Amino acid sequence: MSRKTIAALQIGASPDGTEATLAQILSFEGAIADAGADLVVLPEAVLGGYPKGEWFGTRLGYRLPEGREAFARYHAGAIDLSGPETAELAALSQRTGASLVVGVIERDGGTLYCTALFFTPAEGLVAKHRKLMPTGTERLIWGQGDGSTLPVVETGAGRIGTAICWENHMPQLRLAMYAKGIDIWAAPTVDEREIWQCSMRHIAHEGRCFVVSACQVQPSPAALGLDLPGWDADRPLIRGGSLIADPLGEMLAGPLYNETGLVAATIDTGAIVRGRYDFDVVGHYARPDVFSLTVDERARAAVRFTR
Repeated sequence: MSRKTIAALQIGASPDGTEATLAQILSFEGAIADAGADLVVLPEAVLGGYPKGEWFGTRLGYRLPEGREAFARYHAGAIDLSGPETAELAALSQRTGASLVVGVIERDGGTLYCTALFFTPAEGLVAKHRKLMPTGTERLIWGQGDGSTLPVVETGAGRIGTAICWENHMPQLRLAMYAKGIDIWAAPTVDEREIWQCSMRHIAHEGRCFVVSACQVQPSPAALGLDLPGWDADRPLIRGGSLIADPLGEMLAGPLYNETGLVAATIDTGAIVRGRYDFDVVGHYARPDVFSLTVDERARAAVRFTR
């Protein structure tokens, strides 16, 4: 039996920009240390922002100049992986002794990716996962990841993998991650709905792993001075719902709604093996004679140079 403390940090991207959001993350250093957290998961797109309700000046078949300006502002708020934000997060991981999974908007040339970054106390930034399939109109502003960024990272809390928001609904991706032998499934998201809680409990139960879901929390359009057609002006844009579930799908902590905070639980990692006693989706409960999955983990660059 091994006991570890895992946590979700529920915060929202600041309307004042990436620097202000980073300061907010760093302000939780004491809470992370006091909790003795071995792992902390942060929400989707928390650094760089999730521009809920933005339409980027686009109609089917044409785009308006103001949309280009909106995208340019969004691009400016994204982060470079060699930038100061990653250095600050690496230092936070080192000071607290907690591994981190952080949702960011990654800038790579003219393209933005919805990415999860992995940090360990000893090595800093060790891996990234780019969201394979942005959802709906997210495809307008984010590129697609490929199979080369499907890491599983060894940490003090266990083997950590991730899927971002609705990637969690992709059965093939889930099976691929289970096959990598994950102990803890990190799910950065902006999905605040009750059905999301059901999905997280299902994944924990299906994968016989611990799940940490970290959701952003954002105030109402009225509080932000926004007028969003079809959205109740007094309803929070994102109400949170961060949680932790165990390998049998039982809730250990959360969901936390309508406030920032650290959602933490002390886990017994032996529960993973005990859970797989009667169900191991890529082991004794698999039927490789009937079903198989091939995962292409090669990087897919648009241009390759050979000499």
